[in-house]
Amino acid sequence: MTSPHEEPMMSDTNRLWNLSAGDESIDLRELLSCWDKATARLQETHESLRKEVTRLTDELEVKNRELARKNRLADLGLVASHIAHEVRNGLMPLTLYTGLLKRKVDSDPDTKRIVDKIESGLTVLNTTVDDLLHFTADRQPNQAYVPTSEMIREICEDLAPQFQAQNVQIRLDLVEQGMLLADKDMLKRAFLNLILNALDVMPNGGILTITSQVNFGHLEIEFADTGCGITHTDVRRIFDPFYSTKSTGTGLGLAIVQRVVEVHQGQVSAMNCPDFGAAFTLMFPMKSLKAAA
Repeated sequence: MTSPHEEPMMSDTNRLWNLSAGDESIDLRELLSCWDKATARLQETHESLRKEVTRLTDELEVKNRELARKNRLADLGLVASHIAHEVRNGLMPLTLYTGLLKRKVDSDPDTKRIVDKIESGLTVLNTTVDDLLHFTADRQPNQAYVPTSEMIREICEDLAPQFQAQNVQIRLDLVEQGMLLADKDMLKRAFLNLILNALDVMPNGGILTITSQVNFGHLEIEFADTGCGITHTDVRRIFDPFYSTKSTGTGLGLAIVQRVVEVHQGQVSAMNCPDFGAAFTLMFPMKSLKAAA
């Protein structure tokens, strides 16, 4: 069986053969014309094959990089999970003993301040362990229809004191026409991480704008801040586990966001806003949406 590219070229070649095998009254101009057409067809076929080979090579390279990344994350996850469980086992009795000690030293302000600092340090360690466990959790989402707009409003209400303390304004423009089929706890964790990330980059005030819309077959949710934006280097690594531009934290917040979105067959992207600040966009497929009652 011949390909579509081969058939015209074979026709021109056969014509050349028939012309050359005929009598002596061959028209030289027609012979050269057939030769040029056959050569052009061959060049087109060659160029088409070259482009296809290039496309397949690029596609294979992308797949190989993604496979290597997943393998590294799997190995990293096993180690992180083991460490997190061991640390959690050690933190539980320490937290209990600190609470008991705090109640006994209530009458001594100086000692109580020291115990408060110990308790605060244990809380930070526990948060780190929580991040590790969320990052390494390899489970399928427990799906139910979640009203994303309502969830975002609830998170913002819970963080209202922190917004006020940092002089951060909240602007919400959320679509109400659908609910997302998702794991409620995982989705809440992703939204919370993005909001806390925005607070971290606006310590002296700013504006956090959260919008959602149904667009091109997806539910898009955008978290845009007025912070310092993302550098060219950071934008390529911002979702990498343990990569952070901050002096504190685990560097797992955005990696967890990416993990949550991907397990829901969605995509997450980061970019700088036109004026200043950065925007993180979550995209979930429409098949996960349900019309609101």
